[in-house]
Amino acid sequence: MSHSLDHIMKPSSIAVIGASTKPHTIGSDLMKRLIEFGFKGRIYPVNPKGGMIEGLQAYPSVLDIEGPVDMAVIVVNSKFVLSTIDQCHEKGVKGLVVISAGFKESGKEGAEMEAQLYERVKKYGMRCVGPNCLGVVNTHPDVRMDACFAESLPVRGDIGFVSQSGALGGGILNILQDLGIGFAQFVSIGNQADVNAEDAIEYWEDQDDVRQILLYMESIKDPANFRKLASRVTKVKPVLALKAGRSAAGASAASSHTGSLAGSDRAAEALLRQSGVIREYSLKQLFATAKVFANCPIPKGDRVCIITNSGGPGIMATDSVIDYGMQMAQLSETTKETLRSFLPAAASVKNPVDMIASAPLEHYRRTLETVLADEGVDMVISIYLPFLGLKDTDVAKALMEIKAQHPEKPIVGVFMTKNEFFSEISKGEVTIPFFMYAEEAVDGLARLNMQRKWMERPVGTTPVFDVNKSAVSDIFAAVKSEGRLELTTRESLDVLEAYGVRVCRARFAVGEDEAVAAAQEVGYPVVMKMTSKSTSHKTDVGGVRVNIGSDEELRAQYRDLVAKLKERGILDGLEGVIIQEMVKSNRELVCGIAADPQYGPMIMFGTGGVFVEVMKDVGFALAPLTDADAHDLVRSVKAFKLLEGARGTKPADIARVEETLLRLSQLVTDFPIVQELDINPLMISNTTGEAIAVDGRIKLA
Repeated sequence: MSHSLDHIMKPSSIAVIGASTKPHTIGSDLMKRLIEFGFKGRIYPVNPKGGMIEGLQAYPSVLDIEGPVDMAVIVVNSKFVLSTIDQCHEKGVKGLVVISAGFKESGKEGAEMEAQLYERVKKYGMRCVGPNCLGVVNTHPDVRMDACFAESLPVRGDIGFVSQSGALGGGILNILQDLGIGFAQFVSIGNQADVNAEDAIEYWEDQDDVRQILLYMESIKDPANFRKLASRVTKVKPVLALKAGRSAAGASAASSHTGSLAGSDRAAEALLRQSGVIREYSLKQLFATAKVFANCPIPKGDRVCIITNSGGPGIMATDSVIDYGMQMAQLSETTKETLRSFLPAAASVKNPVDMIASAPLEHYRRTLETVLADEGVDMVISIYLPFLGLKDTDVAKALMEIKAQHPEKPIVGVFMTKNEFFSEISKGEVTIPFFMYAEEAVDGLARLNMQRKWMERPVGTTPVFDVNKSAVSDIFAAVKSEGRLELTTRESLDVLEAYGVRVCRARFAVGEDEAVAAAQEVGYPVVMKMTSKSTSHKTDVGGVRVNIGSDEELRAQYRDLVAKLKERGILDGLEGVIIQEMVKSNRELVCGIAADPQYGPMIMFGTGGVFVEVMKDVGFALAPLTDADAHDLVRSVKAFKLLEGARGTKPADIARVEETLLRLSQLVTDFPIVQELDINPLMISNTTGEAIAVDGRIKLA
């Protein structure tokens, strides 16, 4: 099945518009690259002067070319780009790569020109990469297209790489070559007027030679579409992303706990995690992970076996495996017996297997084969330190020979040897990822394990609960009509109740006598909370009184509250008090909603109470949540231990906690006007394990 990007990635003929004989110009370098890399189709240089360029006949215009043209690479001054696109359309060109800069990155005029470029491309039914980009590459032997002005020729491999930054993309290609990591296709999307990262991901989903996808991104244009697409593609092949722009400058403006803890990088983090994308924080780590995926299958489980000729690195690797929550494989008795049959008495045959410093090449071979045969082993790390003249490259080659016979289990090599080893070994074909340090090897296995867990994770569905939507509509309308954006505590709790969140038994009261009657109805002990149209953080003004045990105590507390508010001159805002059941709980959680301007609403969950911002033990997930998202979110924080019933407390009703998050997700999906919402605390009852919302704050956009 053909795809609209085929015209760009698999063209049978290319016109280079702006081809040049001037050395060290983009128009000259591009021509050289296309020819040197051995493009399989026809190349047509286009230059108004005509003549010969790189031994090929040049044409004054694309319209002068006799044969059909699939794709045009445009490297002319930005002011000629639009008319060039018109000519390409007339010629029947379907794919464009616009290298030229001077568009939206250069200011207002450039942005207008880019908008016109996009309109033309759409109208003409073309696809366009760029403008302001580095170009595209396809190393497939049938195509061999290097339409990219990076300085090094590409190496064949299994990576589809999309870069948002042109210059960085060039650096990346150089580094990849240096590391001996090859790629299948490369797209520098530049300003992404038309083709963006999502288009590339979707295209590569069906390209068999692209076995992993790498993204360098600064922004995500359409988060909802990205999530839909990436979460499908990551089920079949790994997607690794380096997302730049992590500092959250916008978060400080938020007033709620959920809002101030959010920050847009939290949203990007949530988006990538819920899409199954493996996020890396440095280029070094991105390439290290790519090297592992290029040379290792996805494991069947997380049981790691370490073989080494030195105890120290074996122990460090073990610590690292445990830190990642993976398991040290338990070797079977048969395996241990086989190992004892040829290893010296001083060796240790339990995992990590220490073959000791005198281990010859033969011991590496036999030990690796023996542990690979053990059904309790999913992944292997082989550690080498130079001893007694045993040559590093010999050991590496032996490991690769064995790997060829056992392709089903990941093997990673740790070679604590000279740097020359790495350049020496990469002269031939490398089929095992080799690292200098044990921690790097374990990082790689941990990423393989993340991909395994994601592929095994249920897709998840978004449940729809029976709720009272019209009641919430009415509350929001009434608040808006009064010119307010913040709901009172009472209104907030009513909204939660309408959406089926378990809120504690409560009565609203105006005046002292009503408060006493309400308390008798709810049943002592009670909590009294002020509800005001002008003050939202109640604790700051002494507006919450707890553990009130009798009518007399309630009257005294009520009078004291009124006096305090009068003193501060904020008595006018008081609409009354809420008398609530006193929930006995020593486990306080928080959950809420924070709207991110770019990524949309996020659901927060974590450790609650007054120190929520100090503890920062919170996780976020983008709405709408699936049941699988809610399951993961609840387990992503340290607070989960409290839910399981730590230190003899009654285990919480975890399913109900997850349901609370799903109901909040439905609320904000139904009412995107909800800007911030906090349930703090969400208390876990000591007696029943129920999750009960005892306080709520809602702010509208």
